[in-house]
Amino acid sequence: MASRPRALRPPLVSAPDLPEVLTPAMPSRGADLIAATVTLRESTDLAHATIEQCRVEGTATDADLRGATLMDVELADVRIADLQARDANLRRVRISGGRIGTLNLTDARIDELELSGVRIDYLTLAGAKAVNVRIAECQITALDLPASTLSRMAFSATRCDELDPRGMRAQDVDLRGLDALSFLDVASLRGTTMTVRQVELLAPVFATSVGISLQD
Repeated sequence: MASRPRALRPPLVSAPDLPEVLTPAMPSRGADLIAATVTLRESTDLAHATIEQCRVEGTATDADLRGATLMDVELADVRIADLQARDANLRRVRISGGRIGTLNLTDARIDELELSGVRIDYLTLAGAKAVNVRIAECQITALDLPASTLSRMAFSATRCDELDPRGMRAQDVDLRGLDALSFLDVASLRGTTMTVRQVELLAPVFATSVGISLQD
């Protein structure tokens, strides 16, 4: 007798805890920023900084957050051509509105991340360890998840041109709200949840992946 499928656990994502009053602060490498409004510069260096209970806003050609720690942070309507957050630590971070060319979260450690209404050309979580991630009403050109470990992640009303899940380890990853045009490796979708219609559209790719020759 087939066992009943385990109930899908949704992400537990809460809004960043921001104080009512925020003090303007200038971004700088290795800074310790608390309860501040941080306005981006053309080239913003916040590598290895600690950013807590802050709102980040403005426009930048490039923003360096490599190795930074972000806790209770909101990026509101930012426009950034290249946002590098490799090896960063994110806890209760929300990015809402705006546009980002490249959002690099390679090897990041993430707990509670929300992307809402953002247009992103290239988003990578390669090698990242992420739990409690919600992506809603976003337009993503390329989404790379190779060798990532993802738990309690869900999409809603989001479109993606290309998804690369190669080597991904997934648990409670809900793809039902993701309209993806192509998947680079369907075998790596183990641990995800999809609609019947999504699987029907991927049937030729699934067949090819297990060595079935399709001919009319």
